[in-house]
Amino acid sequence: MKPHGPIPDGFAADADGMLLIGGQRADALVEDAGDTPLFVYDGRMLTDRVAEWRAAMPAEVQLHYAMKANPHAPLLALMASLVDGLDVASGGELAAALASGMNAEDISFAGPGKRDRELEAAIVSGATLNLESAGEAERALSIGARLGIAPHLAVRVNPDFDLKGSGMKMGGGAKPFGVDAAEVPVLVRRLIDAGAKWRGFHIFAGSQALDAQAIADTQAQTVALAARLARDIGATPPLVNLGGGMGVPYFPGDRDVDIAAIGAALAATLADRDAILADSGFAMELGRWLVAGAGVYLTRVVDRKTSHGETFLVTDGGLHHQLAASGNFGTVIRRNYPVAVANRFGVEPVETVSVVGCLCTPLDRLGDQVALPRADVDDLVAIFQAGAYGATASPSAFLGQGPAREMLV
Repeated sequence: MKPHGPIPDGFAADADGMLLIGGQRADALVEDAGDTPLFVYDGRMLTDRVAEWRAAMPAEVQLHYAMKANPHAPLLALMASLVDGLDVASGGELAAALASGMNAEDISFAGPGKRDRELEAAIVSGATLNLESAGEAERALSIGARLGIAPHLAVRVNPDFDLKGSGMKMGGGAKPFGVDAAEVPVLVRRLIDAGAKWRGFHIFAGSQALDAQAIADTQAQTVALAARLARDIGATPPLVNLGGGMGVPYFPGDRDVDIAAIGAALAATLADRDAILADSGFAMELGRWLVAGAGVYLTRVVDRKTSHGETFLVTDGGLHHQLAASGNFGTVIRRNYPVAVANRFGVEPVETVSVVGCLCTPLDRLGDQVALPRADVDDLVAIFQAGAYGATASPSAFLGQGPAREMLV
């Protein structure tokens, strides 16, 4: 038997043992949606998560939602009403962000491979481009000159450090992301001299970290780096985007990051910042931490079989919707996401089973030898921490299976 990750707080069962999501029975939500597989996102949990962040962080720090984590339109509209800005990474996400109701001036656009038409769309809308290279800067300046629009341009900085213990390192050393810190002052002076509206820095060192001290240390380094760059440039950055980095507990032994400790440390860092940053704004850009815990992936058992003494629950879902839960999205060693039998939620386990999907590949495994209550054909399996990097980060077209349904409740 192999353990699974911790089920997030806030989920319970009704008197029949049926998992409740947003106060509604999982089976009723499936019926409303028309079928499984189904992603369900709890709007109240999203609202509470934002409130939790605001209570812990200094009031002067803005909250931006990195919509790559989950761009489902109803969820995005809700998040746009709760946060101070949206961060996008493609022309498609830019269009979705504008449709969500977020003001263009509160949208920033990062990504190392922006095409000219995407640069133009951002410039026309008034969104901020987080420049990833000197070449991209020249293209943006040229497009702005052709249109007669002063583009809103920030510089994404590739710092000389990374976020210790992060699941995905975005800074330090040779990276496709951002401009090496040593080259930033010359580039920013070029932008200012060309008449662009310089919007500041985007400094993102890593993601999916659970160590509060490591995150706090990285934020302190980020603020210090922003000050050094500002002094070399001779100008105060309007905004310093500190990135995110706060992870969520997916696997056995993982614990929630101590957000109160991060907030207290950041308050101290900002209180002691260099005078050149006195009038700068600050933002944290979060995706996964905001939305992962509010999502549940529901999939139906279509077969129960035994092979060489091992019991398999074969479901109608799989890695084509939940690539991360299958262990094939950014993990080296496969470990189990939080999983439960939705119609026996909270019931003590009685057997060890492997939960597999409907694809003809051995990679399609959602639960590897996990202890669960007895589950049979037509029962519902729930995968938790499914609100981030699920539906849109998975190969839904693989084997013609098609996308999962999604709903916000």
